Amino acid sequence: MMPSSVTPEMVLKAVLARRSCVRLTEPGPTRVELEALVQAAATAPDHGRLRPWRLIPVTGHERGRLGDVLGEAAATPQQAQRAAVNVLRAPMLLSIVLCPVPDHPTVPEWEQLAATAAMVTTLTLLLDSRGWSSIWRTGPAVEAPQVRKHLGIGDEEKLLGWLYTGTRPSTETVRERRPLDVSTKINWAYAPPVGP
Repeated sequence: MMPSSVTPEMVLKAVLARRSCVRLTEPGPTRVELEALVQAAATAPDHGRLRPWRLIPVTGHERGRLGDVLGEAAATPQQAQRAAVNVLRAPMLLSIVLCPVPDHPTVPEWEQLAATAAMVTTLTLLLDSRGWSSIWRTGPAVEAPQVRKHLGIGDEEKLLGWLYTGTRPSTETVRERRPLDVSTKINWAYAPPVGP
């Protein structure tokens, strides 16, 4: 049951208003604020309640160190230079790590990946509802041995990228999102008709 102070309209409005943001400024959430939001995001659908994920926040000067390691993993000097700059696009980078429970009898790894994505999606909505913004970035560096070693990613774990987190600049214009034609995504062939 939804708390009386939160209406269904408020929830729908929050979902429709959320947008990714490419460049983020200070402030980002504090440790206490982030932990509270992750606690809430952990309620996302998760078959077996395995919580098959962990987050590694990278902030402050550690972003530069991560940029150096990403630069080492880059294929060209231009990509290395971009990597060093890109990590400074937000005050906090949340490294998203899938920690699958191997050979689980009822929850295959793809479901564990789906649960992790559901948690991250919920976290982006929660961040947005508190005035922060985010964008989920990936790329070939998630597989780079030096990046995995730097972040302490285990052999059985998968780095799924980074949730860049911070505050949307006041000068940035939020682009309108074109509505989806849901008729192209919903097949009603197996449901009996129920009115117009």
